[in-house]
Amino acid sequence: MAVGSFRDIEKAYFDLRWHLDPVAATQAGVKTYDDRYGRYSPAALAPHLAALKSLASALEETTVDGLEDEIDRTALLNDMRVALRRFERERPQAKSPAFWLHHLLGGLHFLLGRGDRRGEERARALIGRLEDVPRLLDDARAALVEPVRVFVETALRISEGGLLLVRGIGDAIGDTAPGPADVLRVAVEKAAEALTAFEHDLERWLESASEHFALGEDDFNFRLHYEHALHDTAPELWRYGLHLKEEVETDLSGRAARLDGRKTWQEVVDRLRADHPPADGLVEAYAREMVRARDFVAERGLAPIPEAPLDVVPTPAFMRPVIPFAAYDSPGAYSSDRTGWFYVTVPDPKLPPGVQERVLRDHCRHELAGTALHEGYPGHHLQLVHAQQQPSETRKNVWTPVTVEGWALYCEEMMGEEGFYRSEEERFFQRVHLLWRAVRVLIDVGLHTRGMTFEQAVDYMVTHVNVERANAEAEVRRYCAEPAYPLSYAVGRRELLKLREDFRAARGAAFTLRRFHDAILEYGGLPITLIRWGLGLNEG
Repeated sequence: MAVGSFRDIEKAYFDLRWHLDPVAATQAGVKTYDDRYGRYSPAALAPHLAALKSLASALEETTVDGLEDEIDRTALLNDMRVALRRFERERPQAKSPAFWLHHLLGGLHFLLGRGDRRGEERARALIGRLEDVPRLLDDARAALVEPVRVFVETALRISEGGLLLVRGIGDAIGDTAPGPADVLRVAVEKAAEALTAFEHDLERWLESASEHFALGEDDFNFRLHYEHALHDTAPELWRYGLHLKEEVETDLSGRAARLDGRKTWQEVVDRLRADHPPADGLVEAYAREMVRARDFVAERGLAPIPEAPLDVVPTPAFMRPVIPFAAYDSPGAYSSDRTGWFYVTVPDPKLPPGVQERVLRDHCRHELAGTALHEGYPGHHLQLVHAQQQPSETRKNVWTPVTVEGWALYCEEMMGEEGFYRSEEERFFQRVHLLWRAVRVLIDVGLHTRGMTFEQAVDYMVTHVNVERANAEAEVRRYCAEPAYPLSYAVGRRELLKLREDFRAARGAAFTLRRFHDAILEYGGLPITLIRWGLGLNEG
């Protein structure tokens, strides 16, 4: 017998989610758990997972009124299934020290950066979390019974920047801390000591860590079906990745011939990447392109511009190991601060000049436009802020990267169709970026279902996409930790282009690009299969 209405179960699920992951709650703008961290030891997880199973059972029995609620119910149920599978079978809490450090440092970073917590409120929350750091890392030691080498290596790269973040908190919040200044100072010192001690554990784990990062084909296909609502299996996506890669390489060869008839497309890429902004002008260069992309979308009416600013900022030190280029972080769904963050990874000034130059080559001037529109307008910022404006709690919070990354990659192509790119070089790099996403499909499937090693994946990326080795290593670390995410860009683009053609055929003379985009944006980041269902365009 069903327990409660769909919306009651929906509310209970998100209450449980925020309790299980207080950092995600902070990021979403929910302040209830700001002063503590999540508990992921086996004993602490058990009651949460039991509650989640009960909610999933109730949701399966619940009936809803109307198609839109049924779409939300399906998305929410799949989200529950993926969460259970993650903690019970994938078990990052047992395998990945980086899982714990991302939680620890994200909990501090979001409190420091969000503009909806000010003064004493923020200081109290930060002190609470800092005081909770030793306990969190004790839980990590107890839970990490199967450390995996690549995840330990990632954690070691994160920890150095993490210490800088922790030790800088006193200066960041100034004199807003409640009570004596010693309270904050002691909390910072104890958190830093705990983090330093944990770094020694990381070095010890490195000696005995396993190489078994691969998810395996069965669990990979589970993610494809339940997280992304795709009909494809891993072998089918491998074939798609090979086909797309071949198609884009052929196109690039033709474009390279027009740019320089004597050189291969790889040689053209090498030549053009020498033209990049200086390190101290990199953030501003992206900011200018972001404004240009926003104005282009607004002037042509391609999509509604949200009333939410987007700040272009340097990537924090602790995030650089997993963001080698650039990334986006949305405002919280419930936050009064509607500012999004676009991170740009500037070369560390302590690096030798030659190494800095190699990093800067991946910020070529001809690539900036595509990256800015992908992360900002009409890409992630525009889409996710619109998702957060939907009345449905599910659409505010549940998303798949097939839709979110697929939308942003679709936008790279659509903006080219609409005339956004100013030169043949910018159009050339749009295709280079598409090749990169095709290669991601192959590496993602290869790493997790075909026995591809970390080194083989790095070599493949360096060889086939002309990425600097250090950046390729950072990318592949992320792919190892996020199975079935890297393929989402190219696969989502494919699904959205097919949906657009079906929408065009169904609407006939009433079709406009704006109407298609408005229809998509109403569903936030829900799986494209569910969006297709809502638009009455189910495939036979």
